[in-house]
Amino acid sequence: MIKLIKIDEESRIPKYKQIVDSILQNIANGNLKINQKIPSINSFSEEFYMSRDTVEKAYNILKERKIISSIRGKGYYITRTKLESKVNVLFVLNKLSAYKMKTYNSFINTIGANAHTDLHIYHCDETLFLNLMDKFEGAYDYYVITTHFKTDDLKHLSFTDEVAKAIQKIPEEKLVLMDNIKIGMEGEIIKIYQDFENDIYNALKEGLAKITKYEKLILVYPDKAVYPYPRRILHGFRKFCVEHEINFEILSEVYDDMILKKGDLFITIEESDLVNLMKQIRDEKFTLGKDIGVISYNDTPLKELLGITVMSTDFNVMGETVARMILNKEKGQVKVPFNFIDRNSI
Repeated sequence: MIKLIKIDEESRIPKYKQIVDSILQNIANGNLKINQKIPSINSFSEEFYMSRDTVEKAYNILKERKIISSIRGKGYYITRTKLESKVNVLFVLNKLSAYKMKTYNSFINTIGANAHTDLHIYHCDETLFLNLMDKFEGAYDYYVITTHFKTDDLKHLSFTDEVAKAIQKIPEEKLVLMDNIKIGMEGEIIKIYQDFENDIYNALKEGLAKITKYEKLILVYPDKAVYPYPRRILHGFRKFCVEHEINFEILSEVYDDMILKKGDLFITIEESDLVNLMKQIRDEKFTLGKDIGVISYNDTPLKELLGITVMSTDFNVMGETVARMILNKEKGQVKVPFNFIDRNSI
Protein backbone atom coordinates (compact mmCIF):
# COMPACT_ATOMS: atom_id res chain seq x y z
CA MET A 1 0.00 0.00 0.00
CA ILE A 2 2.89 2.34 0.75
CA LYS A 3 3.75 2.39 -2.96
CA LEU A 4 0.35 3.95 -3.74
CA ILE A 5 1.11 7.09 -1.71
CA LYS A 6 2.54 10.02 -3.65
CA ILE A 7 4.42 12.77 -1.82
CA ASP A 8 5.79 15.71 -3.82
CA GLU A 9 8.80 17.15 -2.05
CA GLU A 10 8.71 20.27 -4.25
CA SER A 11 5.05 21.06 -3.61
CA ARG A 12 3.98 23.89 -1.32
CA ILE A 13 1.07 21.76 -0.07
CA PRO A 14 1.77 20.66 3.53
CA LYS A 15 2.96 17.06 3.79
CA TYR A 16 0.13 16.00 6.13
CA LYS A 17 -2.42 17.23 3.59
CA GLN A 18 -0.65 15.38 0.78
CA ILE A 19 -0.98 12.19 2.84
CA VAL A 20 -4.70 12.79 3.42
CA ASP A 21 -5.35 13.64 -0.23
CA SER A 22 -3.36 10.67 -1.51
CA ILE A 23 -5.23 8.18 0.68
CA LEU A 24 -8.58 9.69 -0.31
CA GLN A 25 -7.60 9.54 -3.99
CA ASN A 26 -6.66 5.87 -3.69
CA ILE A 27 -9.98 5.13 -2.01
CA ALA A 28 -11.83 6.94 -4.81
CA ASN A 29 -9.83 4.96 -7.41
CA GLY A 30 -10.68 1.67 -5.73
CA ASN A 31 -7.08 0.94 -4.77
CA LEU A 32 -7.97 0.87 -1.07
CA LYS A 33 -10.88 -1.21 0.24
CA ILE A 34 -12.83 -1.33 3.49
CA ASN A 35 -10.96 -3.18 6.27
CA GLN A 36 -7.67 -2.92 4.37
CA LYS A 37 -4.73 -2.30 6.67
CA ILE A 38 -2.55 0.77 6.08
CA PRO A 39 1.00 1.39 7.34
CA SER A 40 1.67 2.38 10.93
CA ILE A 41 2.65 5.96 11.73
CA ASN A 42 6.26 4.88 12.34
CA SER A 43 6.46 2.91 9.06
CA PHE A 44 5.02 5.81 7.12
CA SER A 45 7.40 8.38 8.63
CA GLU A 46 10.42 6.14 8.02
CA GLU A 47 9.45 5.41 4.40
CA PHE A 48 9.04 9.07 3.46
CA TYR A 49 11.64 10.57 5.82
CA MET A 50 9.13 12.83 7.53
CA SER A 51 8.37 13.52 11.17
CA ARG A 52 6.06 11.23 13.10
CA ASP A 53 3.95 14.28 14.06
CA THR A 54 3.24 15.01 10.39
CA VAL A 55 1.91 11.50 9.74
CA GLU A 56 -0.01 11.49 13.02
CA LYS A 57 -1.74 14.76 12.07
CA ALA A 58 -2.82 13.26 8.73
CA TYR A 59 -4.10 10.09 10.38
CA ASN A 60 -6.00 12.10 13.02
CA ILE A 61 -7.77 14.04 10.25
CA LEU A 62 -8.74 10.78 8.54
CA LYS A 63 -9.94 9.38 11.87
CA GLU A 64 -12.07 12.48 12.53
CA ARG A 65 -13.69 12.01 9.11
CA LYS A 66 -14.25 8.31 9.92
CA ILE A 67 -12.14 7.26 6.92
CA ILE A 68 -9.76 5.17 9.03
CA SER A 69 -9.84 3.70 12.52
CA SER A 70 -7.22 2.23 14.81
CA ILE A 71 -7.31 -1.06 16.68
CA ARG A 72 -5.02 -1.24 19.67
CA GLY A 73 -2.15 -3.60 19.00
CA LYS A 74 -3.14 -4.22 15.38
CA GLY A 75 -2.82 -0.92 13.51
CA TYR A 76 -4.90 1.31 11.22
CA TYR A 77 -7.64 0.18 8.83
CA ILE A 78 -9.87 1.74 6.14
CA THR A 79 -13.41 2.02 7.51
CA ARG A 80 -15.26 4.16 4.93
CA THR A 81 -14.98 4.30 1.14
CA LYS A 82 -18.10 6.23 0.11
CA LEU A 83 -16.67 9.74 -0.05
CA GLU A 84 -18.17 11.48 -3.02
CA SER A 85 -21.75 12.01 -1.83
CA LYS A 86 -21.08 13.94 1.37
CA VAL A 87 -19.89 17.45 2.09
CA ASN A 88 -18.03 17.48 5.41
CA VAL A 89 -18.85 20.54 7.53
CA LEU A 90 -17.36 21.76 10.80
CA PHE A 91 -20.00 23.91 12.55
CA VAL A 92 -18.42 26.00 15.32
CA LEU A 93 -20.62 27.94 17.79
CA ASN A 94 -19.60 30.14 20.70
CA LYS A 95 -22.36 28.85 22.99
CA LEU A 96 -25.18 26.33 23.21
CA SER A 97 -28.21 28.63 23.54
CA ALA A 98 -31.77 28.04 22.33
CA TYR A 99 -31.44 30.44 19.42
CA LYS A 100 -27.98 29.18 18.40
CA MET A 101 -29.41 25.67 18.27
CA LYS A 102 -32.31 26.99 16.20
CA THR A 103 -29.74 28.12 13.62
CA TYR A 104 -27.93 24.78 13.76
CA ASN A 105 -31.12 22.72 13.44
CA SER A 106 -32.31 24.87 10.56
CA PHE A 107 -28.96 24.31 8.84
CA ILE A 108 -29.17 20.53 9.34
CA ASN A 109 -32.77 20.36 8.10
CA THR A 110 -31.94 22.37 4.97
CA ILE A 111 -28.68 20.69 4.00
CA GLY A 112 -30.23 17.29 4.69
CA ALA A 113 -28.42 14.14 3.61
CA ASN A 114 -26.02 16.10 1.44
CA ALA A 115 -23.58 16.73 4.28
CA HIS A 116 -21.95 15.27 7.32
CA THR A 117 -21.80 17.99 9.99
CA ASP A 118 -19.80 18.01 13.22
CA LEU A 119 -20.88 20.53 15.88
CA HIS A 120 -18.36 21.99 18.34
CA ILE A 121 -18.80 24.64 21.06
CA TYR A 122 -15.91 26.82 22.30
CA HIS A 123 -17.76 28.81 25.01
CA CYS A 124 -16.34 32.18 23.88
CA ASP A 125 -12.91 30.92 24.96
CA GLU A 126 -9.99 31.82 22.69
CA THR A 127 -7.85 28.85 23.71
CA LEU A 128 -10.61 26.32 23.06
CA PHE A 129 -11.30 27.92 19.67
CA LEU A 130 -7.63 27.88 18.61
CA ASN A 131 -7.32 24.24 19.67
CA LEU A 132 -10.31 23.36 17.49
CA MET A 133 -8.86 25.20 14.50
CA ASP A 134 -5.50 23.47 14.92
CA LYS A 135 -7.02 20.03 15.47
CA PHE A 136 -9.30 20.19 12.43
CA GLU A 137 -7.05 22.08 10.01
CA GLY A 138 -7.58 20.64 6.54
CA ALA A 139 -10.15 18.05 7.73
CA TYR A 140 -13.36 19.59 6.33
CA ASP A 141 -14.85 20.89 3.12
CA TYR A 142 -16.50 23.84 4.90
CA TYR A 143 -15.87 25.63 8.19
CA VAL A 144 -18.96 27.47 9.52
CA ILE A 145 -17.67 29.76 12.26
CA THR A 146 -19.15 32.28 14.69
CA THR A 147 -16.70 34.68 16.35
CA HIS A 148 -17.67 35.83 19.84
CA PHE A 149 -14.98 35.87 22.53
CA LYS A 150 -14.54 37.17 26.06
CA THR A 151 -11.74 38.97 27.86
CA ASP A 152 -10.58 38.10 31.38
CA ASP A 153 -13.01 40.70 32.76
CA LEU A 154 -15.89 39.25 30.68
CA LYS A 155 -16.02 41.93 28.00
CA HIS A 156 -17.03 40.98 24.46
CA LEU A 157 -14.44 40.63 21.70
CA SER A 158 -15.22 39.89 18.08
CA PHE A 159 -11.76 38.37 17.59
CA THR A 160 -8.13 38.48 18.65
CA ASP A 161 -4.98 38.56 16.53
CA GLU A 162 -4.47 34.83 17.11
CA VAL A 163 -8.07 34.06 16.15
CA ALA A 164 -7.69 36.08 12.94
CA LYS A 165 -4.48 34.21 12.05
CA ALA A 166 -6.16 30.85 12.63
CA ILE A 167 -9.17 31.72 10.48
CA GLN A 168 -6.96 33.11 7.71
CA LYS A 169 -5.39 29.64 7.34
CA ILE A 170 -8.73 28.33 6.08
CA PRO A 171 -9.00 28.52 2.26
CA GLU A 172 -11.49 31.19 1.19
CA GLU A 173 -13.64 28.70 -0.69
CA LYS A 174 -14.13 26.67 2.51
CA LEU A 175 -14.86 29.50 4.94
CA VAL A 176 -18.30 30.59 6.17
CA LEU A 177 -18.42 33.45 8.69
CA MET A 178 -21.76 33.43 10.45
CA ASP A 179 -23.57 35.77 12.85
CA ASN A 180 -20.68 38.12 13.67
CA ILE A 181 -18.37 39.05 10.78
CA LYS A 182 -16.46 41.91 12.37
CA ILE A 183 -13.09 40.36 11.72
CA GLY A 184 -11.99 42.36 8.68
CA MET A 185 -11.72 39.41 6.29
CA GLU A 186 -12.39 40.07 2.62
CA GLY A 187 -12.37 37.83 -0.41
CA GLU A 188 -14.67 35.21 -1.95
CA ILE A 189 -16.09 33.86 1.29
CA ILE A 190 -19.61 33.33 2.60
CA LYS A 191 -20.77 35.84 5.23
CA ILE A 192 -24.18 35.51 6.91
CA TYR A 193 -24.43 38.17 9.58
CA GLN A 194 -26.25 40.30 12.11
CA ASP A 195 -25.69 44.07 12.23
CA PHE A 196 -25.97 44.44 15.99
CA GLU A 197 -25.92 48.25 16.20
CA ASN A 198 -28.32 49.01 13.36
CA ASP A 199 -30.54 46.01 14.06
CA ILE A 200 -31.58 47.20 17.52
CA TYR A 201 -31.79 50.82 16.35
CA ASN A 202 -34.14 49.96 13.46
CA ALA A 203 -36.22 47.55 15.52
CA LEU A 204 -36.81 50.16 18.24
CA LYS A 205 -37.67 52.69 15.56
CA GLU A 206 -40.29 50.26 14.25
CA GLY A 207 -41.88 50.14 17.70
CA LEU A 208 -41.51 53.91 18.32
CA ALA A 209 -45.25 54.64 18.55
CA LYS A 210 -45.70 52.26 21.49
CA ILE A 211 -42.33 52.99 23.09
CA THR A 212 -43.04 56.72 23.41
CA LYS A 213 -46.09 55.97 25.56
CA TYR A 214 -43.72 55.05 28.38
CA GLU A 215 -41.87 57.46 30.66
CA LYS A 216 -38.51 55.71 30.69
CA LEU A 217 -36.75 53.11 28.53
CA ILE A 218 -34.41 50.81 30.48
CA LEU A 219 -31.94 48.45 28.80
CA VAL A 220 -30.66 45.58 30.95
CA TYR A 221 -27.30 44.89 29.33
CA PRO A 222 -25.32 42.18 31.22
CA ASP A 223 -21.77 43.51 31.23
CA LYS A 224 -20.41 40.56 33.24
CA ALA A 225 -22.14 37.67 31.49
CA VAL A 226 -20.36 34.34 31.07
CA TYR A 227 -21.18 34.69 27.37
CA PRO A 228 -20.81 38.43 26.74
CA TYR A 229 -22.85 40.33 24.15
CA PRO A 230 -21.51 42.75 21.51
CA ARG A 231 -21.29 46.31 22.78
CA ARG A 232 -22.69 47.43 19.45
CA ILE A 233 -26.08 46.62 20.98
CA LEU A 234 -25.42 49.43 23.48
CA HIS A 235 -24.36 51.82 20.73
CA GLY A 236 -27.55 51.22 18.74
CA PHE A 237 -29.72 51.63 21.84
CA ARG A 238 -28.09 54.93 22.85
CA LYS A 239 -28.32 56.24 19.30
CA PHE A 240 -32.06 55.54 19.21
CA CYS A 241 -32.76 57.16 22.58
CA VAL A 242 -30.70 60.28 21.88
CA GLU A 243 -32.14 60.84 18.41
CA HIS A 244 -35.72 60.49 19.65
CA GLU A 245 -35.14 62.34 22.95
CA ILE A 246 -36.21 59.37 25.07
CA ASN A 247 -35.37 59.22 28.77
CA PHE A 248 -33.26 56.08 29.22
CA GLU A 249 -31.12 54.12 31.65
CA ILE A 250 -28.76 51.17 31.26
CA LEU A 251 -28.56 48.55 34.02
CA SER A 252 -26.24 45.55 34.25
CA GLU A 253 -28.91 43.23 35.68
CA VAL A 254 -32.44 43.05 37.05
CA TYR A 255 -31.80 43.43 40.75
CA ASP A 256 -33.85 41.67 43.42
CA ASP A 257 -36.37 44.07 44.99
CA MET A 258 -35.76 46.56 42.19
CA ILE A 259 -37.66 49.84 42.29
CA LEU A 260 -40.36 49.57 39.62
CA LYS A 261 -42.46 52.52 38.53
CA LYS A 262 -45.47 52.86 36.29
CA GLY A 263 -44.32 54.04 32.89
CA ASP A 264 -41.13 51.95 32.84
CA LEU A 265 -40.34 50.00 29.68
CA PHE A 266 -37.62 47.35 30.05
CA ILE A 267 -35.50 45.69 27.39
CA THR A 268 -33.95 42.44 28.66
CA ILE A 269 -31.29 40.33 26.96
CA GLU A 270 -30.64 37.38 29.28
CA GLU A 271 -33.37 34.87 30.15
CA SER A 272 -32.64 35.09 33.89
CA ASP A 273 -33.24 38.85 33.87
CA LEU A 274 -36.53 38.41 32.01
CA VAL A 275 -37.74 35.80 34.51
CA ASN A 276 -36.72 37.93 37.51
CA LEU A 277 -38.40 41.02 36.05
CA MET A 278 -41.65 39.20 35.20
CA LYS A 279 -41.81 37.79 38.72
CA GLN A 280 -41.38 41.23 40.30
CA ILE A 281 -43.99 42.79 37.99
CA ARG A 282 -46.43 40.08 39.07
CA ASP A 283 -45.56 40.35 42.77
CA GLU A 284 -45.97 44.13 42.71
CA LYS A 285 -49.34 43.66 40.95
CA PHE A 286 -48.45 45.83 37.98
CA THR A 287 -50.27 45.19 34.72
CA LEU A 288 -47.87 43.97 32.04
CA GLY A 289 -48.13 45.94 28.84
CA LYS A 290 -49.94 48.80 30.54
CA ASP A 291 -48.24 49.85 33.79
CA ILE A 292 -44.87 48.38 32.83
CA GLY A 293 -43.69 47.22 29.42
CA VAL A 294 -41.22 44.47 28.51
CA ILE A 295 -39.29 43.82 25.31
CA SER A 296 -36.94 40.85 25.13
CA TYR A 297 -33.91 40.36 22.88
CA ASN A 298 -33.91 37.19 20.72
CA ASP A 299 -37.11 35.19 20.35
CA THR A 300 -37.79 31.72 21.81
CA PRO A 301 -40.91 29.52 21.74
CA LEU A 302 -41.53 30.28 25.43
CA LYS A 303 -41.52 34.04 24.84
CA GLU A 304 -44.02 33.55 22.04
CA LEU A 305 -46.21 31.42 24.31
CA LEU A 306 -46.10 34.04 27.08
CA GLY A 307 -46.85 36.90 24.67
CA ILE A 308 -43.55 38.73 25.21
CA THR A 309 -42.72 41.38 22.61
CA VAL A 310 -39.29 40.70 21.13
CA MET A 311 -36.58 42.09 18.86
CA SER A 312 -34.95 39.15 17.17
CA THR A 313 -32.79 37.89 14.38
CA ASP A 314 -34.50 35.23 12.28
CA PHE A 315 -32.23 32.37 13.29
CA ASN A 316 -34.06 29.90 11.06
CA VAL A 317 -33.25 32.06 8.04
CA MET A 318 -29.62 32.24 9.16
CA GLY A 319 -29.22 28.46 9.17
CA GLU A 320 -31.19 27.97 5.96
CA THR A 321 -29.13 30.61 4.12
CA VAL A 322 -25.80 29.08 5.16
CA ALA A 323 -26.95 25.64 3.98
CA ARG A 324 -28.32 26.94 0.69
CA MET A 325 -25.15 28.86 -0.15
CA ILE A 326 -22.99 25.82 0.58
CA LEU A 327 -25.19 23.53 -1.54
CA ASN A 328 -25.30 26.00 -4.43
CA LYS A 329 -21.62 26.93 -4.07
CA GLU A 330 -22.59 30.59 -3.75
CA LYS A 331 -20.35 33.35 -2.41
CA GLY A 332 -21.01 36.81 -1.00
CA GLN A 333 -22.62 38.24 2.13
CA VAL A 334 -26.20 38.23 3.34
CA LYS A 335 -27.64 40.22 6.24
CA VAL A 336 -30.15 38.19 8.22
CA PRO A 337 -33.56 39.81 8.91
CA PHE A 338 -34.00 41.34 12.36
CA ASN A 339 -37.63 41.80 13.35
CA PHE A 340 -39.66 43.73 15.91
CA ILE A 341 -42.42 41.32 16.91
CA ASP A 342 -45.22 43.15 18.75
CA ARG A 343 -47.08 41.00 21.28
CA ASN A 344 -48.89 41.71 24.54
CA SER A 345 -46.10 42.99 26.80
CA ILE A 346 -46.02 46.64 25.61
